Amino acid sequence: QVQLVESGGGLVQPGGSLRLSCAASRSINSIYRMGWYRQAPGKQRERVAHIFSGGSTNYADSVKGRFTISRDYAKSAVYLQMNSLKPEDTAIYYCNTIEGFLTYWGQGTQVTVSS
Repeated sequence: QVQLVESGGGLVQPGGSLRLSCAASRSINSIYRMGWYRQAPGKQRERVAHIFSGGSTNYADSVKGRFTISRDYAKSAVYLQMNSLKPEDTAIYYCNTIEGFLTYWGQGTQVTVSS
């Protein structure tokens, strides 16, 4: 099992930046894929970005060029650098991973983009 804890959310003005962190309870060296998802009020949870063990990444079209996902094996952490934030990025952001048939989620961190 692995527990995930997100941090770094908050209130930011449009055009601003935030860096989200996801701390895992154990080593992530053997984990194939980790990701960030988000859920806005009244909407379904959606994929934001994935990072794979080989270092490859993918992003939702809505965040390409603005968000960057990265991972630090030494700290067992995954990050999401969010730049040029827009009001439509407002959501609860969740860290996620899958091992075998099990899916793990963090508790989420709120990101609000508003002037």
